Amino acid sequence: MQLEKFTYDNKIVRNFGIATLVWGIIGMTVGLLIAMQLFKPAMNLGNQYTTFGRIRPLHTNAVIFAFVGNAIFMGVYYSLQRLLKARMFSDVLSKIHFWGWQLIIVSAVITLPLGFTTSHEYAELEWPIDIAITIIWVVFGVNMFGTIIKRRERHLYVAIWFYIATFVTIAVLHIVNSFELPISFMKSYYVYAGVQDALVQWWYGHNAVAFFLTTPYLGMMYYFLPKMAGRPVYSYKLSILHFWSLIFIYIWAGPHHLLYTSLPGWAQSLGVAFSIMLIAPSWGGMINGLLTLRGAWDKVREDVTLKFMVVALTAYGMATFEGPLLSLKQINGVAHFTDWIVAHVHVGALGWNGFLTFGVLYWLIPRIYKTELYSKKLAGFHFWIGTLGILFYAVPMYWAGFTQGLMWKEFTPEGLLKYPNFLATTLQIIPMHILRSIGGALYLTGVIAMTYNLAKTMLSAKLVANEPAEAMPLSKIIVDSSPADKAWHRVLERKPMKFMVLSLIIILIGGMVEMMPTFTIQSNIPTIASVKPYSALELQGRDLYIREGCVNCHSQTVRPFRSETERYGEYSKAGEFVYDHPFLWGSKRTGPDLHRIGGKYSDAWHYNHLLDPTSMSPGSIMPPYPWLVEQKLDTTTTASKIRAMQTLGVPYEKGYDQQANNDLKIQAEKIALDLKQNNIKVKSDREIVAIIAYLQRLGTDIKANKETIPSNQ
Repeated sequence: MQLEKFTYDNKIVRNFGIATLVWGIIGMTVGLLIAMQLFKPAMNLGNQYTTFGRIRPLHTNAVIFAFVGNAIFMGVYYSLQRLLKARMFSDVLSKIHFWGWQLIIVSAVITLPLGFTTSHEYAELEWPIDIAITIIWVVFGVNMFGTIIKRRERHLYVAIWFYIATFVTIAVLHIVNSFELPISFMKSYYVYAGVQDALVQWWYGHNAVAFFLTTPYLGMMYYFLPKMAGRPVYSYKLSILHFWSLIFIYIWAGPHHLLYTSLPGWAQSLGVAFSIMLIAPSWGGMINGLLTLRGAWDKVREDVTLKFMVVALTAYGMATFEGPLLSLKQINGVAHFTDWIVAHVHVGALGWNGFLTFGVLYWLIPRIYKTELYSKKLAGFHFWIGTLGILFYAVPMYWAGFTQGLMWKEFTPEGLLKYPNFLATTLQIIPMHILRSIGGALYLTGVIAMTYNLAKTMLSAKLVANEPAEAMPLSKIIVDSSPADKAWHRVLERKPMKFMVLSLIIILIGGMVEMMPTFTIQSNIPTIASVKPYSALELQGRDLYIREGCVNCHSQTVRPFRSETERYGEYSKAGEFVYDHPFLWGSKRTGPDLHRIGGKYSDAWHYNHLLDPTSMSPGSIMPPYPWLVEQKLDTTTTASKIRAMQTLGVPYEKGYDQQANNDLKIQAEKIALDLKQNNIKVKSDREIVAIIAYLQRLGTDIKANKETIPSNQ
């Protein structure tokens, strides 16, 4: 029987591999810089483009979408061609995908430090970039499904199931979480507000972790681990069970990021229940991976790629056990907003994503260059310094997280807060932050060593750009008529479009059950009569707060704990956030919560605190913001912002957009006059005046006495 000859495209794999290395170093270097900013504020470098608030999103976007993103495409383009015995559907689409993705990353590198951000975590990029992401993702999908359709293999192997689920779910998540109303080229407001916005964001945020950092990597694990070990996957049945249960359960778990907030209680409980269930499918994947190595553990001693894979799977197991643990309300009450969460995330990111990527790179690059790795010793050094880096990162951050959670909650025997000043906690954990940055530096050193090692490997040989291969055409493959081949899943594996549609239906269920009632049933978000829209100046101040990335360090939601109501004031109500496009609850308290900051301090205090935080709070690690005093507030956007808010249902009076700037000037002059009486001379048209107006408004809509709060709150 005639075999068809064809070639595999290795050039695209090599390009994504190089991009992974380059962006990995850039993303981790930015990470190291922001880690140092948390104990040495001078590392903010004294300008507005390198403050923690502006470049923390740059770090997260660079490591998730640039480092891990390029690694996914490298792994998918290599394994997909070989599993389907076909070249990628279109070399042109492959090239568009590669260069389009790199341009998106470059646009993030430019826009985020400039302060163009939506403030949604892991989705900070503004609307024109969101559109570009959608286009490039579709290009990837067309290329992938085109290849699947022209395959020379009847059945889709387990790795491809995960790739299909990744494609459809990320498409849904990105589109739903990008419903924005553009105001200008680089500014938009989310269509959702308050509690609804929070639910959509954490449905997206949690599942970006699930379907960008987890499922494609499980697919890569299912292809590369058996290849490295020379062993078949331990259990086909377990892979079926863990795939379908994982993609069904994962999508429900988002609300565990919003426990004890004003999200409806039923949604929180659903999030917790499904998070606990997640242990089973997650560990199913880990066990299937580790048991694939049965009888091959002697190879782990010799082969550095397998060492990376074993640590990656172990880190995956640890992170996916801890995730459900952290979703238990009792534990979440202590852990949320602390460094414990940062430690948890980085065990997954550095251990699972990082180490699996390194293992694949060390295995794959020599193969597409048909040569040996330049230095096995250097790869061994990378493994050990990387492992040490993870330990030096995670252990101090766990320690810091436990310290924060317990110090915030501690009372004296007399019933008073033991540490009423938030700074006491900040100063206590500085040594842990120093150790954490040492861990990060060790890890980065390993990545640089790997880059050198792989560069030398590539330079020592020539890339096999078009690797020759041969296989029988699909039409000539003899159909297996055994009962095993007629099992429902074997049949489904032959029908990629049905497989995709079924995956789509399964991932839509959880999101719809949680979102539809929250969006349509009024009693889920009771309104409060005293809550009014922001004034024009406060709205401008809020946008500056978003631009400066204040939400990266300050939450704006007081949980119903005595330790929080004593420290901050009345706990937050759903009705207070109905005009917040976007919501700004935050996910980390590097500084104190600000939801009840309004009226707590004078305008002069805020002015001095923004100009030099240590003058008001000795020992503060917050950077100074002198440019807020120097820069003039751009009031040309006020009218369009008011009109956008009216479109989104915020009840400003008809025609208010025309007089908004007059109101803005009156309020600004009032604040400037108040500052003048405190011997602070500042022009009323400066940005700092708008931020002060916004901060003084926060949490003042409801008074602490319960009479103003409806009973259904």
